[in-house]
Amino acid sequence: MLNAVPHATDLTEAHLTASVEELAASSVHPFQVFEDLPTLYSWLAREMADELKARNEAGEETRWILPVGPKAHYPELARICNEERISWKNVTAFHMDEYLDWQGRMLSPDNPFSFRGYCARHLYGLLDTDLLPSDDRVVYPDVHDPDAFDTRIEDAGGAHTCFAGFGYRGHLAFNEPPSTRWHHYSVDEFAASKTRIIPLLEDTIVAHSNRMTGGYTQAIPRMAISIGMKSILSSQHLRLITDGGAWKQYIVRVMALTTQPDVMYPCTLAHTHPNVDITVNRDSALPCSLEL
Repeated sequence: MLNAVPHATDLTEAHLTASVEELAASSVHPFQVFEDLPTLYSWLAREMADELKARNEAGEETRWILPVGPKAHYPELARICNEERISWKNVTAFHMDEYLDWQGRMLSPDNPFSFRGYCARHLYGLLDTDLLPSDDRVVYPDVHDPDAFDTRIEDAGGAHTCFAGFGYRGHLAFNEPPSTRWHHYSVDEFAASKTRIIPLLEDTIVAHSNRMTGGYTQAIPRMAISIGMKSILSSQHLRLITDGGAWKQYIVRVMALTTQPDVMYPCTLAHTHPNVDITVNRDSALPCSLEL
């Protein structure tokens, strides 16, 4: 077992190079590892289907905050729901973020980077018509009225579950580290952040271009609209998931082995939440390499 430490700067070489098994055993939150991505995606699709089925059978509605990242499980989720006749009629799906162009305008749904377009093609477009939620239950943040997104979540009583990937800098949705040489924000200020338009950090653009466009940064949208930390942290259950592989190994250890929230690693604000679990693929949990 490894002793947890307060902050990312306190992680030692022992923390960074510990085995996957040591990491899982020492995590400050429930932590599970899947050997490969297909297994992780199948598990996630099944978990979501089972939660929805249970709420339907209890006569309850389901309120989810949903990401596009991870996203490869959505076709499997639609298949399960179709085969098992799991209705989405009582689902309210709050989609947490969306890319914007360099002028802060919404992308067209047919843009390959549009999250709305992805979900239309790979989730809602695959569900049988009689299982679909009404259009007003599929909610995206609106650049013209960002407060409406938070108000809708708050008025509904908060989300039952927030499913969230976390980035290599620890961002949840597009809540990236907010401090610059010019501006700094406290943990409390950041935890209270609302839905807003965000210019993406340069290193996020570089990282996304490396993963998606062969390093062609011009193709990566420059801005996004994102749910704030307040609505994320108000969820009853926070499920943090990554499928990133080698470039997530450090942040996975920050999330699993630190105990104090730090705005420079936004995912660590989840340390203040009473019901958090972490799920990763094995490549993301491997030891950090500290040699050339």
